[in-house]
Amino acid sequence: MATLVLTALGTALGGPISGALGAMVGGRIDGKLMGTRDGPRVKELAVTTSSYGAPIPLHFGRMRAAGTIIWATDLVEHREKSGGKGRPATATYSYSASFAVALSARPIRRVGRIWADGNLLRGAAGDLKVGGALRVHDGHGDQPPDPLLAAALGAQCPAFRGRAYAVFEDLQLADFGNRIPALTFEIIADEGEVALGDLMGAPNSEQPFAGLAGYALEQGALGGELAAINQLYPLTCLSEAGALAVQARIEPANAEAALAPVLGEPAVSGEPEDFGGPAGQRSQRDSGPRAWIESLRYYDPARDYQPGAQRPGGRPGMGAGRRLDLPGVIEAGVARQLVEGAARRAEQDGPVVSWRVAELDPSLAPGRVVRLPDRSGLWRIEEWEWRTPGVELTLSRLSGPRATPVAAGPGDPGAIVAPLDSATGPTLLRAYRLPPQGSTVPALAIAASSAQAGWRGAALYQVESDALLPVAASGRRRAALGALVSPLPPSPAMLFEAAGEIILQLVSDEFILSSASRAALDTGHNLAAIGAELVQFAQAERAAPGLWRLTGLLRGRGGTEPDSRRGHIVGAPFTLLDDAVTTLLPSESGVAPGRIAAIGLADEAPVICDIEELGTGLLPPAPVHLRLGGSAATGLTLSWVRRARGCWQWPDRVEVPLVEEQERYLVGAGTADRPEAQWLTTQPHLLLAPGSLPAEVQGPLWVRQIGTHGLSQPAFFPDLLLT
Repeated sequence: MATLVLTALGTALGGPISGALGAMVGGRIDGKLMGTRDGPRVKELAVTTSSYGAPIPLHFGRMRAAGTIIWATDLVEHREKSGGKGRPATATYSYSASFAVALSARPIRRVGRIWADGNLLRGAAGDLKVGGALRVHDGHGDQPPDPLLAAALGAQCPAFRGRAYAVFEDLQLADFGNRIPALTFEIIADEGEVALGDLMGAPNSEQPFAGLAGYALEQGALGGELAAINQLYPLTCLSEAGALAVQARIEPANAEAALAPVLGEPAVSGEPEDFGGPAGQRSQRDSGPRAWIESLRYYDPARDYQPGAQRPGGRPGMGAGRRLDLPGVIEAGVARQLVEGAARRAEQDGPVVSWRVAELDPSLAPGRVVRLPDRSGLWRIEEWEWRTPGVELTLSRLSGPRATPVAAGPGDPGAIVAPLDSATGPTLLRAYRLPPQGSTVPALAIAASSAQAGWRGAALYQVESDALLPVAASGRRRAALGALVSPLPPSPAMLFEAAGEIILQLVSDEFILSSASRAALDTGHNLAAIGAELVQFAQAERAAPGLWRLTGLLRGRGGTEPDSRRGHIVGAPFTLLDDAVTTLLPSESGVAPGRIAAIGLADEAPVICDIEELGTGLLPPAPVHLRLGGSAATGLTLSWVRRARGCWQWPDRVEVPLVEEQERYLVGAGTADRPEAQWLTTQPHLLLAPGSLPAEVQGPLWVRQIGTHGLSQPAFFPDLLLT
């Protein structure tokens, strides 16, 4: 800001020259006020690029990084047609792409999670959240070319040996706006902590950096990387076997300090401006305010490898502070200890002494700790240069006790809203042909679900011979499926059963059942299929994770009274028929009685189930309100009330419409399958004159409605046994 202000002011007052001077002064002021940033930059989450010639980083330990796209195909359009056979024909379009992403310029062990546009594309269990295939090449020297790239590029296809890369084949792009998303990868290059020798490629420097779980080494100057690490993990240079080596700095213990050699008297030179001055030794100390450590930025594994920040304790120093950047993965507690140590060392920086010696001692090499004849304390040789007047040494004073391994201390990584990582489980499937509702043709209900919350839906098919014909898609919401854990007794299915009880176990603890009022029950809420019976429940109570108790029952709904009279055993399937169930309307569900198949992401083969009939289907429901008067000797008067397919409520007490071609009934005596006597009538009543019943007839009286497609179930007249 000062740069902008003083540049503008100088230009206005004195022209271009004054503007340049103002920019220089403003830059100095901004540097003092705003501080500096040391080290390679800690980047926010980068996006996957495909820039030609961009360097591919070297990854060590565990890192989260965006790769570089090195090969890709055009988008591939997929067209799926469904419908026909009396249903509207629809075409669904989807798009996919195949591409390869370079991950690291050195071999890795494996790839963990993958994020796409900030959401999980691949979970910790290795499951892809969308359709497609993934292959990871670890970058070792014997890896073969990827088969997809080899098929596309032929003999020109490289194997990318020494480079780790990932190949996505037919990755479905519907969740990403039909484009290749911004990808970041959890790269596990090595196990354990990162060592200095890994970064430098020096096997003699194998001491690990305590707490450093990962590091990203951009392919630039190594000196800048080591300077950044030196701020937090002090390093030293040693001359070994004629070569310069970098090692982790360790302060000498008291016993070792007593053995530190004492330098000889400084060699005198006659040149005042020479190294160390005429006396051969000179002490320097910065008289200005020290650059105190303001903060440390790093990659935090508790934040899904997003940047974190830690600040040292105590009061801020005078002048401009320094912000340290470490492109490495460390925990918050370790980062706090590191920045505290860096701040303490910055405060305790001692003087720097220039000392010239006349002897050429091979042991006096950079990194060696020595003592001075006229000064107390220990001094480390930072620089060594052999010139004509002598060997010139630059020494720094040591302070503090011997360094100890960094231990994780108190540190808060901060809050983060991490994407949910739920494994994609196999598909569970049930299919029902529902009783007609508001029409004369039954609808098809397909309940697709999974025990895992990461299930993302399935494609539904009709099974015809050996072919799978597309029907619909289930959607991502899971249907609530379960099974009875206690038997459900038989019921006449005539009245609301306040004391009725269902105990069931759902396949997932995440499923929630809710209660409903009597008015809500009248509109069809809380409808479930238990076996082949339709049941409604008023109250739902969670007894344990996944275990539910349902009370206040309406049994035998939709003409399923015969199944309610039989009851249900333990293990009978339970399916909640709510909005999570895929329902195909009569005009769409031209699926002949047979089987339905589903294929989800985690299904290795199609999941197939039979379609179960609920209720009477296309047959009329049995008559109700049967009344019987008189006797066999005086004549019998029989009456009943007919019902109609799709008309399960009687809100205005008006006779339901006749949905059959004509109104006809079959009245019989004896068993329904082998009647001993029977009569036909076109009215919902019948008068049997005295003597019209044969004397040999034994058994109950019953009535069945004759529909367009067949007979209803028999309804039995009560309290009469013909003898």
